[in-house]
Amino acid sequence: MPTPPLILNPPAAALRLLAAAPHRLMFFIGATNVLLAMTWWTLWLLDTRWHLFGLAQPAVPAGWLHAMLMQYQVLPSFMFGFLLTVFPRWMNLPALDRSRYIPVGIGMFGGQLLTLVGLFAGLPLLKAGAILTLLGWSIGTFLLARLVYQDRGRTWHAVSCLAALGFGLLGLVAWLGFLQSSDAKLLFLAVKVGSIAVLLPIFFTVCHRMIAFFASGVIAGYQPQRPMWALATFWPLALLHVWFELRHAYGWLWIADVPMTILTGWLLVRWWPRGASMPGLLRVLFVGFAWLPIAFALYSAQSLWFATTGAFELGRGPAHALFIGYFSSLLVAMVTRVTQGHSGRPLVLGRVAAFAFVLVQLIAVSRVVAEIVPDSLAWHALAAVEWIIAFLPWVLRSTWIYLTPRADGREG
Repeated sequence: MPTPPLILNPPAAALRLLAAAPHRLMFFIGATNVLLAMTWWTLWLLDTRWHLFGLAQPAVPAGWLHAMLMQYQVLPSFMFGFLLTVFPRWMNLPALDRSRYIPVGIGMFGGQLLTLVGLFAGLPLLKAGAILTLLGWSIGTFLLARLVYQDRGRTWHAVSCLAALGFGLLGLVAWLGFLQSSDAKLLFLAVKVGSIAVLLPIFFTVCHRMIAFFASGVIAGYQPQRPMWALATFWPLALLHVWFELRHAYGWLWIADVPMTILTGWLLVRWWPRGASMPGLLRVLFVGFAWLPIAFALYSAQSLWFATTGAFELGRGPAHALFIGYFSSLLVAMVTRVTQGHSGRPLVLGRVAAFAFVLVQLIAVSRVVAEIVPDSLAWHALAAVEWIIAFLPWVLRSTWIYLTPRADGREG
């Protein structure tokens, strides 16, 4: 007599689907985290500007907490989902078993939940959130390091991403050290390392490997170019930028940032298809990457102006051209592509993702402009509101896909 099929109740079935592939689990966590973290930040900015809610000051200044949440919990959830999926593919190795990547998700999701509660409940929960995040990050890095070891380090894109994750461990340890000692130098180290030595190298490395590859798959005659010297040149420039930031040597940042502008601008020109129409899902990748030379051009101008006049203009504008323009644009572009492809759906951008992407472009511009207009805090708050408007439909659609079977009936 045949064994009857296993009947799962809806919550259990949804959890089983989430655990079916690394990108399902980690993208779901990242999408949830994006709304939770940005809702708090939006409320905080609105309250700071217009005194609407009477929110209490967290145990750590809100701006620094926002940076830590985004750099070490929100965006890394998406990064781990992508890397845990593609590392075995890049190296022709077996896919990871769910028992290995589920602890990564538990650490990253639990770490952010404890951190968000710690915003209101105090320092002990902030510490617990940092510890759980460090644990999840460590497990994920170990899993990827094993794959690189099995590959004998032959896949340089994987080695580059792994190196960035190693800097992430340094940043999280520094964050924990700050929470224990209140040494502001450790917090400053964590924030600067997180942006330029963790997020930037991973996003750049993925672009270096994937953008030209994606273009070659949809544009006839396109010749993909992935010069490895560009990846090798990128790393010392990024680390030099971090070093100058940590030394508060803002008048010298241009030494790293002008070459970075030239390098990334040259890659954009070399990669951009000539005389060919691009589907929307490819076009958003190129437009998102275009924010990288723009961001470093702004960093360069800011540094040169400071070196010659002593005035620090543009404030956090260059950083937000990087974070909102580059990171957020590519987040929408890359995650949408992976979500569509790995759920058995057509590789199209779709209206929801297009709406999010276009609005992100407007948010990036307004956030940069906010640094040079009167009442900049109001602009910051309104940009945060726009962020929620942009991402809410995208998150809802994406999480629904992660909680439902593939459209083509396949596993994963």
